[in-house]
This record gives sequence, structure tokens and C-alpha cells, in this order.
Amino acid sequence: MAQTSREIKRRIASITNTQQITRAMEMVAAAKLRKVQDRVASTRPYFQRLTSSLSTVLGAVEQAGEELPEIAQRRDGDRHCLLVLSSDRGLAGGYNAAITRQAEAFLQEHPETELVIVGRKARDYFRRRNRTALAEFVGFGDEPNLRQAMDIGQIILDFYEHGMFDHFTILYTQFVSTLTQRAALRPVLPIPDEITEADRAGLDPVYIFEPSTKAVLEGLIPLYVNAAVYQSLMEAKASEFSARMNAMAQATDNADELIKELTQTYNRARQAQITKEIAEIVGGADALQS
Repeated sequence: MAQTSREIKRRIASITNTQQITRAMEMVAAAKLRKVQDRVASTRPYFQRLTSSLSTVLGAVEQAGEELPEIAQRRDGDRHCLLVLSSDRGLAGGYNAAITRQAEAFLQEHPETELVIVGRKARDYFRRRNRTALAEFVGFGDEPNLRQAMDIGQIILDFYEHGMFDHFTILYTQFVSTLTQRAALRPVLPIPDEITEADRAGLDPVYIFEPSTKAVLEGLIPLYVNAAVYQSLMEAKASEFSARMNAMAQATDNADELIKELTQTYNRARQAQITKEIAEIVGGADALQS
């Protein structure tokens, strides 16, 4: 019984140490989340305004009867490129599992899909399944920057302009709140219908496009692609920190419950040992008196 008590105490000490680690990780994730949340809040209106400007330029091209640049034209093929945004580290609950599950569903629906992967978790997942990628990006850190998004966007645009695929989609985790994140698909190329067919009714300002409407559109599309990648990266990073914070908070709570259960077990074992010792003493004293 003494040995069992020592084992229980050892388990309690081990779980307590683990609990301290999970609590620290929760606090670190919460601090990082607060910083990234501000950047997510600032990128959303920028991207919305950029898509609005793109819609305006597309409308001007349509009214002028000009031909769209090749990168803005529709393609009939079914070859896809999927940009998968995952994390470099684990301990984030079901964050990466949701992304890889959604990616597998997309690959089943569109077999002719090339992958561009961000994050070690998705990279390792597809490598284990012998799935190659056009490009892989790891080690972006806790605060992705615009330069990294532009590097990804440039590769996508080069491949798209050379006809390697007909559609470009981003798979990322949308940050809804600290408790809710969901895997989402963002179609980027060709330009989605909700942008090309946006309602432009009413009194619109008159724009003068220099040197031409087509030239403005050709310069705006790369900005649109880079902004879509950057905004998705920020959403994914905020979701990662939120998922890790929630996972570590749950692990800390579970450790609390386990420590309480083990403490009760230890107390019962200790009480049984004391009762046994008292019974042995009483029995010995009765034997001496008799």
C-alpha cells in the first residue's frame, strides 16, 4: 500500500508539472492572439475595399467594350491549385485536422489539383501520403508579413499565367471568435462572380483611368491576389492561436480534475493504511492482555 501511495504522489506531481506547462502555453497563446486580432481587424476592410475597386474597374472595362486581360478571363478547364494554410506546430486541438480533412475532400472532388502548402503540419501530412506540391513554405513565424504573402502570390501568378491550372483557391481557417474557427475555401482566380457581378447601381463617381482601364486592371489583379493570400494568412494565424489557447485551457482543466481524483484516491489509500495499522495495534494489545 505504501508503494501504491508513492506511485499516486508521483503521478500527482507529474500532472501538476504538466499543468503548469499547459497554463503557460495558454497565456502565451492568448497574448499572441491579442496582437494578431488587431491585424486581422485591419486587413478585412482593406481587402473588402480592394475587391470593391476591382469590381469598379471590371465594370469600366465592360462598359468600354474592351477585352479583359488574359489573367482576368474565364478558363474552361478543371485544373485547380489549392493553397493550404496550416501551422508549423501542433498542440492546437483540431485546427490542422480540420484543414487536412477539408483538403482531402477538395482533392476528391477535383482530382486534377496542384497543391501549394504553408506550414509543416500540412506538408508532413501530404508527404506521408506521397502527394507532391508545387511549392512549400514553412517557418513563417507568429506574425506573417506582406513580403511572405507576396512571395506566395508571385508563384501563384507565374503558374497561373503559364497555364498550369485554371482555378486558384485558398483553404484557410476563418477566425470567427476566440471560441469558433472554421475551415473555409476562398476562390481567388478566376475572379469570383460576386466581384465581377457586384451591384453598381446608383450614383457612382466618375473615374479617369491612366494610362488605360486595361492597364489599371492588370496592375490591380496582382494586388488582389497578394491581399487575398495575406488576409487568409492572418485569419489562419489568429485561428491557430485561438485553437491552441482553447486546447491548452481544456488540458489545464482536465489536469485539475485528474489531480482531484488522484488526491481522493491517495487519501483513501492513506486512510486504509492508517486503519489497518490501528487494527494491528489493537489486535496486538488484546493478545498481550489475554
